[in-house]
Amino acid sequence: MKAIYQAKYGPPESLQFREIEKPVPKAREVLIKVYASTVNRTDCGWLRGKPVFVRIVTGIPVPKNKVTGTEFAGEIEKVGKGVKIFKPGEKVFGLNEFKLGSHAEYMVMSEDGPIAAIPANTSYAEAAPICEGAYYALCDIRAAHIQKGQKVLVNGASGGIGSAAVQLAVYFGAEVTAVCGTKNLGLMKSLGATEVIDYTCQDFTKSNQKYDLVFDAVGKSSFRKCKPILKKRGIYISTELGYMGQNPILALITPLFGNKKVQFPIPAIRKKDVEFLKTLVEEGKYKPVTDRVYPFEQLIEAFRYVETGEKTGNVVIQFNHV
Repeated sequence: MKAIYQAKYGPPESLQFREIEKPVPKAREVLIKVYASTVNRTDCGWLRGKPVFVRIVTGIPVPKNKVTGTEFAGEIEKVGKGVKIFKPGEKVFGLNEFKLGSHAEYMVMSEDGPIAAIPANTSYAEAAPICEGAYYALCDIRAAHIQKGQKVLVNGASGGIGSAAVQLAVYFGAEVTAVCGTKNLGLMKSLGATEVIDYTCQDFTKSNQKYDLVFDAVGKSSFRKCKPILKKRGIYISTELGYMGQNPILALITPLFGNKKVQFPIPAIRKKDVEFLKTLVEEGKYKPVTDRVYPFEQLIEAFRYVETGEKTGNVVIQFNHV
């Protein structure tokens, strides 16, 4: 089968297209014919092995999983012994964050993993980007215990995580202020934001508004800068470690001093999270934003584009199976 192969850590140019052996599902595993995948921030981090400590998980000194790709949508072709949840012919989607493998024509997944049937009336290309950004956003919003009527600011609201965070915060009843560039102001309104700040014209940290949660979906601000716009008992969450890895440390210290704090939840996706996101899609409460769709043959170019940091929402990879 055709696959994108990562022999070492490095830039997109280090990736190679190869013919490799088609995987065989083990007990309680399913073989999926991949029709769509994505390239996201997680993929780019795994590609370069950055931050360096992630190599404890991904492999030292070289990647232990040679086929890249986390998100997927496809059709189950074969099931291993003892599989009870799925059967051949079913359309599925999900996330394989640590074992990877979705940048190939076929991949295997545990039937008990973060995988579910594709939402009704959803194409493969629409289903593939459902999980990655949304699960990071969902983890952080749940950790902050956002309730109806609270005020949430999302910085980097036009990215894969940010655009999901806006929709999920709205779903949980929050009043959302979205921070993004000029071209995406209308998009944020369409996703449910009650207020939109154009970061090219205004510094959101100088706002007169106060927020229950500031969610920095791109890690370009800091608790120090955002503290003045937090309410009493307000929370700052970033998707990045922060300068010199300060955010995990601040998450331990700030609850002990003062009335505003940092949280740094450790994300972990489960099957029930995928099922939850599926339900939201079917109910029209959440729809992943797609920027570009690349054919599988241009996957390396897709990595280059995502690494520019200029994408809006998600970048989808489409397979053209014969």
